[in-house]
Amino acid sequence: MDLFSQAHNLGILTEFFDGQGVRHVTDEAALKIIVEAFPEAPPRRLIDGAVVIRSGLPARSRLHEQAVLPVSWTIRELSAGQDGHAKVVASGNAAERMIGWPDDLAVGSYRIELVDASSCHEEVPLLVAPEKAFLGDFERGWLLAVQLYGIRSGRNWGVGDFTDLANLITLSAELGAEGVGLNPLHALFDDRPGDFSPYAPNSRLFLNALYIDVEKAPGFKTGTDREALARVRQTEQVDYNSVAALKWPALRAAFAAFSAMNDSAEAKEFATYCAERGELLERFAAFEVLRHRFKTPWWEWPAEWQQPDHDKCLAILQGSDKGEARFVMYVQWLAERQLRACKDLAHQLGMKVGLYLDVAVGVQSDGFDAWNEQGAISRSLSVGAPPDPLNTVGQNWGLAGFNAPGLEQKSFQPFRDMLRASMRHAGAIRLDHVLGLKRLYLVPHGFPARQGAYAQMPFDALLAATALESAANRCVVIGEDLGTVPEGFREQMADWGIWSYKVMIFERDEAGRFRDVDYYAPNALITFSTHDLSTYAGWRSFGDLKTKRGLGIDPGETDQERWHALAMLDEVLRHNTIERNDLYSVISFLSRTRSRLLAISLEDLLGVVPQPNIPGTINEHPNWRQKMPVALEDLTQAFDVAALKATTAGRARAAG
Repeated sequence: MDLFSQAHNLGILTEFFDGQGVRHVTDEAALKIIVEAFPEAPPRRLIDGAVVIRSGLPARSRLHEQAVLPVSWTIRELSAGQDGHAKVVASGNAAERMIGWPDDLAVGSYRIELVDASSCHEEVPLLVAPEKAFLGDFERGWLLAVQLYGIRSGRNWGVGDFTDLANLITLSAELGAEGVGLNPLHALFDDRPGDFSPYAPNSRLFLNALYIDVEKAPGFKTGTDREALARVRQTEQVDYNSVAALKWPALRAAFAAFSAMNDSAEAKEFATYCAERGELLERFAAFEVLRHRFKTPWWEWPAEWQQPDHDKCLAILQGSDKGEARFVMYVQWLAERQLRACKDLAHQLGMKVGLYLDVAVGVQSDGFDAWNEQGAISRSLSVGAPPDPLNTVGQNWGLAGFNAPGLEQKSFQPFRDMLRASMRHAGAIRLDHVLGLKRLYLVPHGFPARQGAYAQMPFDALLAATALESAANRCVVIGEDLGTVPEGFREQMADWGIWSYKVMIFERDEAGRFRDVDYYAPNALITFSTHDLSTYAGWRSFGDLKTKRGLGIDPGETDQERWHALAMLDEVLRHNTIERNDLYSVISFLSRTRSRLLAISLEDLLGVVPQPNIPGTINEHPNWRQKMPVALEDLTQAFDVAALKATTAGRARAAG
């Protein structure tokens, strides 16, 4: 099979038109790397890929013309029973090209085996999903959106932590909010304090340990340098190096003391957690031990460790590195314990959402997830975007993403595991770059972004997997669907119950007029801006334009165009009998929309002018480091609480 046939069989598009209408044909050398990065996928002779059944709805699949009738089919459970065989739940024969699937299968994942009259055999995954994802059990509410790392308080260790989050939850409940929205909490690399983007994780299956309140760790003993603590609290930006230098020794000291607490309630709780997370936690602990031992990317490790192996990982947990592995598990338990306490607090306060968490689009190629799922994650490829008017050379985000053949071979379990990890303590999650469920733009390492290629993803199957986890965890799923998406994409997403993401700055017509309140759909999260766009104060003062120009970045907007946008904002506000144009006027406008969730950023409430993060910059701008100008304890004195309550009154819960 030639290269282009292989690419076609893997769903890799060898040409595309970019956002400027320019046709791109993928460079053959780049295409070869992309094809070789995917696991081998045998040609489908009987049926197209995964089968999806939505509960209560008829489902049929068409057999290929080359299938020799009749075709027998058998549906089995994924896991084998005590006899070593997976249980058969349904079977049948198809004498025609169309197979009608059973309508009484329980929600879950299965495998279908098909054999035609010529003895051609194929196996495909089957997902039986709820008709829709969980849609939420509230009318209209609002969330306080914060970057947790940037919370300043009189007690944290220089970076916002889970106790700060608990206090934010209490404050938000008093203000009438249904929850708190957060940046991704994924695990980063503990030995790379300069590598701190929450959107570039080591693993999306585990948590960032720097958010732990060390003083609440079982086994913690005082003795930390109080002067050093005072210094990291007072910095204007998060000093991750100094924070890590304080937190990690304190956590190790706490673990040493905790290890002697064998009969304590906390020790039993830790044992229960380890049993619950099981082999996945054990592999993560083993990976962290190996990563620190070899200090190179995992594909450069000795051959015996380049693939995760259960018995070898278990040997690490039982051998000379047992203590180090247990420490990794202890740290994850602490993070999980404190985050769960935040979720429980929100529930006790009557919040319908509680925590709203962001989910990154990919992972770092040398991290745990890429090592753990080498078939389903292509570590030599980076997710990105093709050239468009604002990025004429394309974008390379430096993150490894899932591939379709690997996911299908594992019945989409890696994707479901990733979702489940984020939903464990959340009432809503946002999938960054949700278009990636339909297609991913992949760039081979070492190639410019313009030489990437689109790879098609099994959209229906991934939507079904999302609905399965959403319903099981009672978690609303919001897809970050900004920008241009294929025709029908948003409609298909909505049909599955996946919410849309609406940013007011972008919601304008061709004349620049802002969309009116009736434009916004009910099942959507709306907000004025995002973590990588200007704040409201910065937008009104042209601060974002000045900053980008000062960095040599084209902001994509002239001063004249900004003046026009400000005039258009005034116009839509006046049309809704809102005479002023301050932040609370905008909140009042957004509160009147039908959209069921409104996110209000803490930066906007505090009148912050600098843009929190500027995409395309690394050291030129303090991304993921900026602290709030006001301490958590003083927040309610720093903005107009009465105005906030008045403008959100129509969608607020019973506020305290």
